[in-house]
Amino acid sequence: MERPVLCELLNIEFPVIMAPMFLVSNDKMIIEAVKSGITGAIPALNYRTTDELRAAIQGIKKEVDGPFGINLIVNQSNFRYKEQLKVCCEEKVSFIITSLGSPEETIREAHKVGTKVFCDVTDLKFAKKVEALGADALIAVNKEAGGHAGNIPMNELVPMLNENCSIPVLSAGGIGTGQELKAIIEKGAAGASMGSIFIATEEAPVSQEYKQACVDYGEKDIVMSTKLSGTPCTVIKTPYVEKVGTRQNWLERFLNKNKNLKKWMKAFTFIKGMKSLQKAAFSATYKTVWCAGPSIEHVKSIRKVSEIVTQLKQEYNG
Repeated sequence: MERPVLCELLNIEFPVIMAPMFLVSNDKMIIEAVKSGITGAIPALNYRTTDELRAAIQGIKKEVDGPFGINLIVNQSNFRYKEQLKVCCEEKVSFIITSLGSPEETIREAHKVGTKVFCDVTDLKFAKKVEALGADALIAVNKEAGGHAGNIPMNELVPMLNENCSIPVLSAGGIGTGQELKAIIEKGAAGASMGSIFIATEEAPVSQEYKQACVDYGEKDIVMSTKLSGTPCTVIKTPYVEKVGTRQNWLERFLNKNKNLKKWMKAFTFIKGMKSLQKAAFSATYKTVWCAGPSIEHVKSIRKVSEIVTQLKQEYNG
């Protein structure tokens, strides 16, 4: 089998990006990922200020010299987008992953400093748009993804993008083992973005309860909720989630459809949702709303990042 395209693109040993996970991804996880021969990305929103973001990038660079990236939300709900982009370009991160908006400005500015841009896409229409803008790769966010998932199953989305686009396609969602990774690469993927299997790690900053939930719950316990950010998001169906439901109430839905209020409602819902996630992620509370994808089916214990990567490599080569 030829060396996967992602390995060539970023000069890494193994074709995996540890996916950027809101509140979960941190400096320690990225350092261990790079040391293990993969790469990873952190959401810029995991840092309260751009100074903290800059310090984190510089800190990771002191520990490892391999590639890593930053994930930017590029729509109007992220009021700090422009300053976050400026920091990423000034610090010359290896790559930026864009989500939830047009990546045009990000691609233009990042390419000036040699930073690659990978764009989250959920369908062919948007994939063609970002390819035309100069994206370096597509991250095919499929129906099995954790967090903000797409609508098209992995085994349909990757071949569809591959056949119709000429830039590399990375698969995001539903991959939890080395065998599954190998199978999607054989279907034409350049590599994969994998997140949920890394939540239950010693390096992750979230609570033991959140990590243990990823061990105790499985694929059948993942449900889609619009209550958090207004955009469909996958969460673990804890008793609390069952109680409050997964759909926005009539008032939230009405405000989201109102032309004049839509932008502010989206931002308010996003901020409110992120705060509730933050509370659940770092403290034990009955109001547990934990983001995760179906690949937690493969999480059997809380381990080190390096142990998970070693297992993925063994399964892939086995």
